Amino acid sequence: MRLIPAFVPIEFEEFRDEFKEEFHKLSAETDDPIGQYIKLAKARGETRDTDPVLLELLVALHRKVDELTAIVKNEKKELTPLKYKSETEAVGFENFRIKDKLFKPGQKYYGRMDLPVFPKRVVPVIFEAIDENTAKILHLHERDEKDYNAFITARERAIIREMKAKND
Repeated sequence: MRLIPAFVPIEFEEFRDEFKEEFHKLSAETDDPIGQYIKLAKARGETRDTDPVLLELLVALHRKVDELTAIVKNEKKELTPLKYKSETEAVGFENFRIKDKLFKPGQKYYGRMDLPVFPKRVVPVIFEAIDENTAKILHLHERDEKDYNAFITARERAIIREMKAKND
């Protein structure tokens, strides 16, 4: 098991069937109307002459305006309160370790990570405890998995740069 140092807030609780709905709903939020429109435009080839970074920034800005509008209208998105809160101390492509010894080995959990990606968002994850503070990831949504893996790769590169700087 290869893990690299990374500190990501996580909250979790023993898995229950009710968590399946939130797990799928959090993924559906990434498919909001502007996201669906962009997907269709890409499929039709309408975005081939558009700068992909600029397009992503524009979509993120649109989502932020939607968030602010919801705040002004006092529309609050409620997530299920979860029993435990901690922070990862190390992450890997299939596993992660938290600072606190809160897991029961063999127990399945539902959790949410505050993944520091752009745009920043909450990533739902279903995992199983290997020991008191190490877990194996069982389920991530496809887009979340890509962002999670990109985050790990970026952390690995940052650590390599730090090691090279120390050796110079």
